[in-house]
Amino acid sequence: MAYDNQLAERIRDLLQDQSDLDERPTSGGLYFILDGHLCCGVSGDMLMARVGPHAYEDCLGQPWVSEMDFTGKALAGVVFVAPQALVDDAALADWVHRCANFVNTLPAP
Repeated sequence: MAYDNQLAERIRDLLQDQSDLDERPTSGGLYFILDGHLCCGVSGDMLMARVGPHAYEDCLGQPWVSEMDFTGKALAGVVFVAPQALVDDAALADWVHRCANFVNTLPAP
């Protein structure tokens, strides 16, 4: 599956100052890895946002947000954010920073 290169570039710009950032292409898109942990990614034209289990339900209640479901079972703590919610840079920045903040609470891998 191809992914939205423009969205990936916008995320790169937001994460460029992170000291331990890696990118991993997958068959389903592109993952951004921060300090050894999955932070966020691009799947098709959607943002895959790792928000954590505590923020999961709240995020699902927001417009244009849905469960991340590749295998028929939703992955708790990770949501898809549709392009309609990412039109302006401030909205994307809010999601990406939410992901980075969650990942920063995780222990070293």
